[in-house]
Amino acid sequence: MLTPRATVKDVAALARVSPKTVSNVLTGAAHVRLETRSRVEEAMRALDFVPNLSARGLRSGRSGTIGVALPDLATGYSAELMHFLVEAAHERGLAVQIEETAERPQREQDLLSRARAHLVDGLILNPVRLEDSVIDRTDHLPPVVVIGEVEQHRTDRVLIDSRTAAKDATAHLIAQGARRIAAVGGDERPEHATATSRLRLAGYREALTEAGLPVDPARESNMLPWGMAAGASAMRTILDRGAEVDGVVAFTDSLAVGVVHELTAAGLRVPADVLVTGFDDIDVARFTTPSLTTVSFDRRALAGEALRLLTERIAHPDRAAQAVTIPHRIVPRESSAAFSPQSR
Repeated sequence: MLTPRATVKDVAALARVSPKTVSNVLTGAAHVRLETRSRVEEAMRALDFVPNLSARGLRSGRSGTIGVALPDLATGYSAELMHFLVEAAHERGLAVQIEETAERPQREQDLLSRARAHLVDGLILNPVRLEDSVIDRTDHLPPVVVIGEVEQHRTDRVLIDSRTAAKDATAHLIAQGARRIAAVGGDERPEHATATSRLRLAGYREALTEAGLPVDPARESNMLPWGMAAGASAMRTILDRGAEVDGVVAFTDSLAVGVVHELTAAGLRVPADVLVTGFDDIDVARFTTPSLTTVSFDRRALAGEALRLLTERIAHPDRAAQAVTIPHRIVPRESSAAFSPQSR
């Protein structure tokens, strides 16, 4: 004989809370104290409780599902971020539909159509360029949170201060002795520019200018999509121009891995000849040879803030848009060890 399925009331009774509190834990629609949330989650585990999303949807008009779209799921950064987004969604009792937009903005429109049809309750988007994104071309948006550097004020967003972070990374290489610093991930060609690359390029140039160093377009190159192969190709382009380089600011860690590979192939040693820094502090950065200096920020916190803003937006669709900036820091590793007199 089948054991009856545990209900919200069963969980509430075991956790000594109201059914409404259990619902708030599941949906994230209202704040629940950490101690109370832990007690409710323990009761769910003890009762092997599974939320009835279809019943909830019939009562509330919600599906219990959100959509998440990132540009390139193949990168280490996207994989780690998606892991934290799914984890944060499940903590709120939400299922996740995952999409890769890459160079196909139409996929954002498809997700938007699902939201309007109430097949998903809200969207987390990471557009590459505002001009390509559905958020810039639609009058009435469903609940949407944007992650990343696309600047707009129509939706909630969670971001890193990319300009300041790139400036800090460049200043770090300058402090370590580099003077001829290249930027891999940024150039001025519109077809190669993204919201992120524009901001990081501006921060890189700002650091050079403040240090009294020249900004040389020959030391700037960007290939899309960002990844290890793009980093190697961009670095090769800079070297083929004959530009002298003793430092490289790569705009992602994956780009930096490609940079190190290409420098090594060209007979240049990292860090003895060229200092390198990346951006994102993905897991692989600690395990490259040499280990990779990088810009680090809390991706779990970024994912948590995105889900918090989305569930608040779903519950209160008319509230003012919010922007949350996640702090960053430079993590020095072997790839930017200061030049010794013998290595110059």
